Amino acid sequence: MLKTTGETPKSMTLQGLVTATHGRHAVVESTDGLRRLCHFRGKKNEVVVGDRVQWSVTEDAGIIEHVDERTNLFYRSDELRTKSFAANIDQIVVLVASDPDFSEEQIVRALISANSQNIPAFIALNKADLRDLFAKALDKLKHYPSMGYDLLPLTLTGESAVNPDFTDRLKNKISFIMGPSGAGKSTLINRLVPNAQAQTGEISKALQSGKHTTTATTLYWTDSERTSALIDSPGFQEFGLNHIEPTQLAHLMPDLEQFNTGCKFYNCTHLHEPGCVIRAELENGLISASRYKIYAQLFHQLSESPY
Repeated sequence: MLKTTGETPKSMTLQGLVTATHGRHAVVESTDGLRRLCHFRGKKNEVVVGDRVQWSVTEDAGIIEHVDERTNLFYRSDELRTKSFAANIDQIVVLVASDPDFSEEQIVRALISANSQNIPAFIALNKADLRDLFAKALDKLKHYPSMGYDLLPLTLTGESAVNPDFTDRLKNKISFIMGPSGAGKSTLINRLVPNAQAQTGEISKALQSGKHTTTATTLYWTDSERTSALIDSPGFQEFGLNHIEPTQLAHLMPDLEQFNTGCKFYNCTHLHEPGCVIRAELENGLISASRYKIYAQLFHQLSESPY
């Protein structure tokens, strides 16, 4: 239930968890489990979903006074702006489906950003019931388990239970679910959080952010003890990496990082220099040609960025 006021004396500062944001408003959950509409102190909005905050009660709404130190911040950036998604998350779940087809580059971009913040991640592949398309999608992702990214199948159609290996991975963690439109994020949220639609409608009404689509990043608890949570966000089409230095790319891609020593030149870009170990392993078939192609494209794009 959302509330705009509370009974706590104004002189006290309360602990809270940001569960949704939109514009200059946020929904903050206090330790009693109630969610309240809050505003920010000052002009700048610096909070994101997952933030631990200190807030106080006023006559009409709560006021966020302070944001506690974060363990991480997951965000993307392009030439125009930086978009922060969530803070203090335990893992990222990249959800894609065998249909519609997905962009491997978008997966790579998301995993690079996660790695830059030392956030563990795994991939979930939905629509395992579409056997031919699923087999094709699996082949597209076959290199990722060897890099340390688990790849879990899902079937979210019908009444079948969600893969228990998948749900086990969510226990006692705050998980950020991301993926392109059509991958099944909303279906997954509704399967694991039966009252998610009601919560979304209530939050959207409070934030005046729309009721029909995911317009704001939102946190949902999947258990009554509030130890496991899913953070849902709008489907992404582009995932900018302008906050990443091009020379850091190879360090943030596990398959390249394992060979990222021994090049003839210490500042090797792994694009054209002689004596490059990564290009040699590419020729030997130990590095995926599609992954290397994405690396080269990203290196050129980030080298041209004014940032």
